[in-house]
Amino acid sequence: MDRRVHPIEAESFAILRSRVDLSAMPPLSRAVAERIIHSSADLDYASDLVIDDTAVKDAAGRLEDGAPVVTDVGMVAAGITARSCVCHITDPRAERLARTAGITRSAAAVRSAYSEVGPGAVWVVGCAPTALTEIIARQVEPALVIGLPVGFVGAAESKAELRASGLPQVSNVSEKGGSAVAAAALNALLYGPVPE
Repeated sequence: MDRRVHPIEAESFAILRSRVDLSAMPPLSRAVAERIIHSSADLDYASDLVIDDTAVKDAAGRLEDGAPVVTDVGMVAAGITARSCVCHITDPRAERLARTAGITRSAAAVRSAYSEVGPGAVWVVGCAPTALTEIIARQVEPALVIGLPVGFVGAAESKAELRASGLPQVSNVSEKGGSAVAAAALNALLYGPVPE
């Protein structure tokens, strides 16, 4: 997708690139890393991210062909600016399922969304480790999982589980993450690299 880069954004990326050199990365992986760093102003992501280069390239093509995007929470969906998203976190059916199955609403929302989109979706998790765990357990056959939940309870563990799963993915090692960085990673696949 072509989009006009605002001069402030161009200047921000120039500053980012003067502080950390990601030029050795494949173009789409670099775009993902740069957008995450740009959205957080956190240069430590340069060494914290784990990006499946082949998977992000494949997922960008699938997104171009119309693959659905599923998010764990509305905040992630709100940050994805060029695509509508499926997000069942506020769906009353997910709330009922959570209650009856004894799982979190985020895990229930994953089950509900999968029944709608089926295999081949891009899943974007920026908040709930239990959503990420459910994606892995459900065997959703994703085009890509962007697994960047944040927090001190279960976030790093769920991302380690994602990396061990062999699913096509973008994740990070530490507890940091969040809605903004998860949305930024997906936006990088929609927009591609910011020109130098």
